Amino acid sequence: MSNHPVRRAERALPKVVERDAVEVMEPTSRASPFFSFRYSYTEISAAGGKARVRSRKARFEDGKLTSEAFEGELDRSAYEQMVSQAQHHFLGQTALLMQSLSWLLPFSGKRRPDRD
Repeated sequence: MSNHPVRRAERALPKVVERDAVEVMEPTSRASPFFSFRYSYTEISAAGGKARVRSRKARFEDGKLTSEAFEGELDRSAYEQMVSQAQHHFLGQTALLMQSLSWLLPFSGKRRPDRD
């Protein structure tokens, strides 16, 4: 093996660093680590040819309370489209629920004529 011209890399020794030279970051203190909440409220109403949207959001996390609010106006057709989509979604979910429970009903299967 001494015939090979490959050298072994020299290992660098670890540098000694003074403790004062390193900035130690302390963990952030939490006011109440076991309590947090989120609240949101959205109202959409229609009057005349316009639809009005109001939204409020609040949250308390990491000891910090954050609140947001906005208001805006939409065209009435956008409101009607949202209501239509919500109704279709609700009816679709209701149909799925009823289908899953239909096997419990006595008249859910095919009726056979009575045999005497």
